[in-house]
Order: sequence, then structure tokens, then C-alpha cells
Amino acid sequence: MLSRSFAVIVGVTLVTGCATYTTPGGGFVVGGNAKNGAAKGDASIATIMAREPAAAFPARIAIVRAQAPDYSAYNSGCYGRGYYCVITARDVESESDFEQLGRLPMIAAVAPMNRMVIGHELNDVGDLRRAAAELRADMLLLYSFDTRVHVDAKDLGPLQTVSLGFLRNRQAHVDTTASLALYDVRTGFLYGLAEATAREDQRASVWSTQSVIDKARRSAEQRSFSDLISEFGLLWKGVVETHVAQPVAATVN
Repeated sequence: MLSRSFAVIVGVTLVTGCATYTTPGGGFVVGGNAKNGAAKGDASIATIMAREPAAAFPARIAIVRAQAPDYSAYNSGCYGRGYYCVITARDVESESDFEQLGRLPMIAAVAPMNRMVIGHELNDVGDLRRAAAELRADMLLLYSFDTRVHVDAKDLGPLQTVSLGFLRNRQAHVDTTASLALYDVRTGFLYGLAEATAREDQRASVWSTQSVIDKARRSAEQRSFSDLISEFGLLWKGVVETHVAQPVAATVN
């Protein structure tokens, strides 16, 4: 009965016309398509295990953000269709975030990707690797945000419309987990993964407008991405030590 009442309250905005907020869309899921490396069968496993790194060092890294299909967050949308879409405009990432990446040892350049090289049909990671190859990149850094809005400890879920009146006098918070995967552009070899989580915690009574709620969303995503850059520094240190003949200690300033 409680779950049913909650669903009715969340959906009541369709009838009353009260001010509403739509929660952000979902994060990118690699396993959403068999062609991206999640294929079943011994032959596919053998193919994946046979992949070897081929990147040159210092490496050129193409970077792109991917989200679940039909992603949206407040006034921002997503480009492409298929098993995922990409965000080509920076929403919460700062220039200093990318400058930190570029300062890591054994990185020649970091090049954010845009729709000039990314096709509209996006069915597997290979589509982004091909786009990165157009930039002569050695590696593809793919990242995504999984942002969840919680009210009274209940996850509202992605792309759910909720009445701002319903939020009054309730405890609310936004959780964001930023995740990344580092691929070899030439072979599809996966160098490693990293993630970081941040929370924006406050009473929902202050969430009086869409922009105020979205400010909490942006704050959580900004902090999680900043922490993700630090986590990438640790990942990159391992990549350099493993794949470069003379390892150099990697740090993020």
C-alpha cells in the first residue's frame, strides 16, 4: 500500500499541473549490447582474452561521456541513438578537470570528442573507438554518471516526474556515481576501470524549484567527477608501470 501510495503521489502532477521535476536519465551500461564485449560463448571469451594493448606512449587519449538511451537532465539532452547516447556539451565538467588529465606523465594530449566525429547510430563501444581513431587517439576514456534522487530513503529512479509539493518536509539527497573505462583504440583492450561517488544531502523543503533541485544534482556530479579524476590518476599509474618500459610515477595535482 505504501509503494502504491508513493506512485500515486509521484504521478499526481499529471492531473494537478503542479510544478514538477524529472529525475536524470540512467548511466551507460556496457553489458547492454552483446557486441560490446558482453557476448556469450567460449569463442567470444577467447577473442576477448586474446586482446592485447597496442597504444603508443606518450599516449593521445580521446574522452567522451556516454549515458543510457534517451537520457535527459533538466535542460540538457543526449546525442545519438541505439544502446546508448553521448553528451557532447560539458554540463558539470570544468576545463581544469581535463587539464589535470593532460598533466599526467606519459599523456601527450587529451581530446574531448564531439558529434563532428561521432556517428548518430551508437550500438557498441567499437563505434566510439572508430570515432577516436579519426582523432588519431591511442586510447578511449569513456565515462558516465549514474545519478539517483532519493526522498525519504526511496530511490525515485531515472526519468521519473515528481511534484515539488510532494517533496515538502521530507528528507532528500542526490547520489552520483561517476564511472570510467579506459580502452585501447586499436584493439579494444580494456586497461582498467575507476569510479567515485558523491552525495548532496539536504531537506527537500528547500527544493522549491526545478533549478534548485538541479543545482543539487550538478553539485553531486561535479564532486564525483573531480574525485573520478583522482581515481584515474591511480589507474594511470598502474597502466604506465605495466605497459611502459621505464615507468614514471603518476600524480594528479
